[in-house]
Amino acid sequence: MSGNVKHVTDASYQEDVLDSDLPVVVDFWAPWCGPCRMVAPVVEELADEYAGQMVFAKMNTDENPSIPSKLGIRGIPTLVVYIKGQEVDRWIGFATKTVLQRKINAVLAEAAL
Repeated sequence: MSGNVKHVTDASYQEDVLDSDLPVVVDFWAPWCGPCRMVAPVVEELADEYAGQMVFAKMNTDENPSIPSKLGIRGIPTLVVYIKGQEVDRWIGFATKTVLQRKINAVLAEAAL
């Protein structure tokens, strides 16, 4: 696993995600979820490519049910994007690396404004 992907919990979410100075993508997943396992290596590659520009985090929804419940996450994988602690986008289901790069570049352009 990439050293650039941060594992967050219900307890660390505020500090690791909402208080981050950089934009954050949180991958909500579970070990039994096939599409989650498909998107995991893509998230790891993106974390390496965007290191220093954006934080990539993963939250296991089985082990940390509080935050996903508060956010109304009903299906996984769900990737939630934050800028300065505010949710700015949400992507549900598997997406290719190219699609996610396009979306991430749009978020980074918005964050730069």
